[in-house]
Amino acid sequence: MPLDTGQDQDRLAALQILEGASPAERLQALRDAVPGRIVFTTSFGIEDQALTHIIFSEKLKIDVVTLDTGRLFPSTYQVWAETEDKYARRIRAFYPNQDDVAAMVADAGINGFYHSKEARLSCCHVRKVEPLGRALAGAEAWVTGLRADQSGNRAAIDFASWDDERQLIKIAPLFDWTRERVADFCTEHAVPINELHAKGFLSIGCAPCTRALQPGEPERAGRWWWETEDAKECGLHVGADGKLVRRKAA
Repeated sequence: MPLDTGQDQDRLAALQILEGASPAERLQALRDAVPGRIVFTTSFGIEDQALTHIIFSEKLKIDVVTLDTGRLFPSTYQVWAETEDKYARRIRAFYPNQDDVAAMVADAGINGFYHSKEARLSCCHVRKVEPLGRALAGAEAWVTGLRADQSGNRAAIDFASWDDERQLIKIAPLFDWTRERVADFCTEHAVPINELHAKGFLSIGCAPCTRALQPGEPERAGRWWWETEDAKECGLHVGADGKLVRRKAA
C-alpha cells in the first residue's frame, strides 16, 4: 500500500536522511516533522529503557505506553515501577480485553499456547495485537526499540519506514546500535534495567514464552523456544481487515 499522503512521503524522506544522527536527534526530528500523536511502545527491555530515558530526559512530547499482557515477569513490573519513580512520569498501560482472555483460556487452557502454533498466535493476538491497536489508535508515528543486529530478519530494518498495516510512520532510533552500545548508554545514565538481562534473558517478553539463552544463541532465540525457527511468527501484524497476518518472527 502506498504512503497515505504526499505529506507523509515528505516527512518520511526527511527522516530517512537522519541515519547518521544520534537517537536523541532522531527522536527530536520525528517530533518536529510529525504534528500529530507519536507513540512509543515499551516492553521495558534494555533498548526500550534507553529510549524511555531519552524521551523523558529531553521532555519530548511522545506518549510512552506499554502492553501489560497479564503474563509478564515480576522483574518487568519492578523495572516499570523503578522507571516511573526515576523520571517522575507515568507510563500508560493497555490491557487485553477481559472477555477475550476468558474465552481464550476456556477454549485452550491457561497455557494452551504450548500445544499448538495456532493457540500461541491466538494468545499473542488477544494479549498483544489487539491492545497494540488501541495504543496506536490516532497516532501518526510509532517509535520502537528494534535493532538491526538482533536477528537475521531484522538486519534490513531502516531508521524510518512506512507501516502499511497501521498507516503511520514507524521509526527505530536504535536501529544501527549494538547491544553493547545500548548497555553502555544505560550504565552511563543510570537507567533502570531488568535484572533478567544479567541472567541470560536478552529479549524479555511474557514469562511463559521467554527463557534464558544458551551460549552462542542469537538474542531472539529465547522467545517461543518450543517452536521451530522456520515456524516462529511474532503475531504483531494485523491487516486492514483487522485479521492476523502471518509473518515469520523477527
